[in-house]
Amino acid sequence: MNSEKPSNTAAQSADDGIDRRNFLSCMAWAGTGMLWTIVGGVPTARLLAETSQTPDSGPGRVEDFAFVQISDSHIGFNKGANPDVSGTLHKAIQRANSIAPGMKAPDFMLHTGDITQNSKASEFDTASELNKDFRGEIFYVPGEHDFLDDGDQYKQRFGKNTVGNGWYSFNHKGVHFVGLNNCVQVDAMGNIGADQVAWLKSDLMGLSASTPIVVFAHIPLWMVYEKWGWGTHDGTEALALLKRFGSVTVLNGHIHQTMQKVEGNLSFHTAMSTAFPQPVPGAAPNPGPMTVPAGKLESVIGVTSVNVIRGHAHLAVVDHTLGEGA
Repeated sequence: MNSEKPSNTAAQSADDGIDRRNFLSCMAWAGTGMLWTIVGGVPTARLLAETSQTPDSGPGRVEDFAFVQISDSHIGFNKGANPDVSGTLHKAIQRANSIAPGMKAPDFMLHTGDITQNSKASEFDTASELNKDFRGEIFYVPGEHDFLDDGDQYKQRFGKNTVGNGWYSFNHKGVHFVGLNNCVQVDAMGNIGADQVAWLKSDLMGLSASTPIVVFAHIPLWMVYEKWGWGTHDGTEALALLKRFGSVTVLNGHIHQTMQKVEGNLSFHTAMSTAFPQPVPGAAPNPGPMTVPAGKLESVIGVTSVNVIRGHAHLAVVDHTLGEGA
């Protein structure tokens, strides 16, 4: 690839913290990933399960490049919700590699955290071996499950060229990518921290407002559900630095289901897990792995298509189970 390497540079109550006006879609259970393309500088996502279809890019539109996002592999998890997380990660990688003729092959992959379950060296070993099957480079950010040892194993494996606790940026074909570590939690919520916010301000300072920006981090930067800590304590500070840019896409994981929101020029997308589903906000007493009936896991492991089209105020979102694309 031609990237510059990373440098140091259900119904809910009215007080549940969810802004319905800004929700475009939610409640897909779990999944294997999304194929992202940059069309005219605007990111567009579609199902990996639907990559046999040629995307309609519209008159005069040029498809610049594509990349894949996966999240929450949880290698080392072996309970009833999914006793074979290695198998579902392998299937996700194979799906990412099997882009059909007529579609652009992904230039790289973003993994938005919780690579492992317990931050064990053996879990990182397994994840690394499985991820080697992807035919391209992978850029990582950590999840809280990858930082149970203060990030020692993660930083040895994936953070050697990063700043601080694992943040960095890179440019690819005119798009600026920023990887953040917000998994050092505050009261169960994500946290960026003053040092990282200062770095982000410096990193963005020299960029033109017309530069497309993609930010990827594990925990959602917006407040999805405060009661469960599904948000970032100081996310608004980072988001304020991004408001001057014309196209900003924020990619997260952590909640194991797809939710989308648009605020002005900022589009937010949470990815589905490759491991197991979690409850819809408020639908259970607590978050955590959801067990589905025997033989039904693939029917609730899904992939999501998100189309972001220049000049349109809304996203087109379609959710499908993994079994439909098999």
